[in-house]
Amino acid sequence: MTMFERHTIPSAPEGSRSPMTRLQESAGLVPNLAAMMAGAPALIDGFVTLRAIYQQASLDVRDREILGLSNAVANGCEWCVAFHSFVALKLGIDRAIVDAIRDGTPLADPKARALHRFTIRLIEQRGAVAGRDLEDFIQAGFTKQQALEGVAGCALSLMANYAGNFVDPDLDGFLGDLRWSAVHRS
Repeated sequence: MTMFERHTIPSAPEGSRSPMTRLQESAGLVPNLAAMMAGAPALIDGFVTLRAIYQQASLDVRDREILGLSNAVANGCEWCVAFHSFVALKLGIDRAIVDAIRDGTPLADPKARALHRFTIRLIEQRGAVAGRDLEDFIQAGFTKQQALEGVAGCALSLMANYAGNFVDPDLDGFLGDLRWSAVHRS
């Protein structure tokens, strides 16, 4: 059992109520992980605010989900992998792409592969990506602006991934069949 409370909007600390309300209004719910992140007003407000900004990025919503799923797998956040898998599939991202990212196997789709690889390189190299990595990303149809937006996406994911790794949220009911375990990763 986790030592972190899953807050509702009324039970959350005062500074967390507004961000939780904004999340509920924009996403239609406050998922379990966000409800637990609400124990720290600075974390939930930063997350919800950056999420709103990131949604205005030039990266397509499907590309943002591929980036989020790639981050979740790389950071071993089991809740986040299930969540991003759910959203990706709901957005119509091919199940083969979702499964390949979850399983750590090569992606057949060249654009998804380039985005996934660039995202992983950002994480592994702490932003110090090689020139070739950036060139491959751009040759796949992305822009320099979108490379920079990837940094914002990684920052957003990092907040949720790290929190999810230690607050240990239960999977929301709609995520149950998308359970993923970091244990199987090499």
